[in-house]
Amino acid sequence: MDNFLKTSKIEKCLSGEIVIPPDKSISHRSLIIGSIVSKYTQKKIRIKNLSLGKDCVATLEILKNIGVEFEKIADREIMLDATKAFKNPVQPLDCGNSGTTVRLLSGLFSSFEGFTCKFIGDDSLQKRPMARIIKPLSLMGARITSNQNKLPLSIEGKKLNSITYFSPIASAQVKSAVIFAGLNASGCTKVIEPVLSRNHTEIMLKYFGANIKTGKDDEGFWTSIEKSEFIPNDVEIVGDISSAAFFMVAAAIVPESKVLIKNVGINPTRTGILDVFKQANVKYSILAERIISGEKVADIEVCYTQNIKPFSINGDIIPRLIDEIPILAVLASVADGESVVEDALDLRNKESDRIKAIVEGMKAFGVDIKEKEDGFIIVGKKEIDKTAKLETYLDHRLAMSYYVLSLINKKDTIINGFSCHETSFPEFLKLMDKLRYS
Repeated sequence: MDNFLKTSKIEKCLSGEIVIPPDKSISHRSLIIGSIVSKYTQKKIRIKNLSLGKDCVATLEILKNIGVEFEKIADREIMLDATKAFKNPVQPLDCGNSGTTVRLLSGLFSSFEGFTCKFIGDDSLQKRPMARIIKPLSLMGARITSNQNKLPLSIEGKKLNSITYFSPIASAQVKSAVIFAGLNASGCTKVIEPVLSRNHTEIMLKYFGANIKTGKDDEGFWTSIEKSEFIPNDVEIVGDISSAAFFMVAAAIVPESKVLIKNVGINPTRTGILDVFKQANVKYSILAERIISGEKVADIEVCYTQNIKPFSINGDIIPRLIDEIPILAVLASVADGESVVEDALDLRNKESDRIKAIVEGMKAFGVDIKEKEDGFIIVGKKEIDKTAKLETYLDHRLAMSYYVLSLINKKDTIINGFSCHETSFPEFLKLMDKLRYS
């Protein structure tokens, strides 16, 4: 078997404290927005606590290929210089597995007159839909050619027009692509979405002084952007709640565990998992709340919860926990009753068809799960007691979720393709071992 990890049931509880790695969504935006600010202010931008997962490195390497310079200051700390950047690349821009990279940069690069580039990616990224960004950017006048709305994408930068775009889905990537395009468009560009998606782009642009406004009215949640004057601030990245989620659920399901996870971003557009914890009666505390570079951050303590209640995930909460659904399936697998996930059809367009893959994976553990078109139903059980052989389909969140459930599986667990977790969270095993063996 190629690239597999064999794990066994944990011998004791999880205990201690960890500092969660930097948020990937914010790291992508710090590199992109930092480059914009550096270019327009002709100043260098210092970024502290930058994620070095493969997805964010893909964004960094692409920016290097268009002339952005990076100086390493310390571990996870860089100085960014884009004063001479935004030159046409001489080779295709490889986004690896990162949908965030291609979607956000497509919006920005489409708005630079005379800029031309071609985006490519790995086998998984080549299957992911790009029509959701191609449509609004084309309405602004962007010139984008694709392989039937999938990679590779070729972009020819043009002067764009402002639009008001009603997004049919709540998507931070769609919203951000249009916002970045709007920074160089004439007039005021506005995006309206039915539910508020992640707002890291808006927060960071506001932190750098951009002319960006947000609000809510009868039409939905809106964001407007115009050409802006920027302030060249330093930026520090808070910890990633999507990464923290694996340890939060692990602490909740491994008997006698108590874990403190430090420096976790608790942006309200990302904390749907905490609402689910309340439904499930998971024992947790929010400590030391503070603000870093415009983002809310806190320490989160989670304790083992003996009687986890079943829960429902649907409607407006979906955009606030879309990445956490695989690990919440693990929580549901040991809940006392029937948990339901619905309205999550977009999971079928992630690194894998996550709905199908979650159902397959939970069945491998012996969990009672039923697939729905837009989610699944899980009937939890007290014990996981089955030799499980799992396939990750190169989906990092599935790999780490399966590892967490393996901690309480009385039989061995074999996870094929486990190394894909390095895409987003290369420190995962090191931090898990710290809690296992402290």
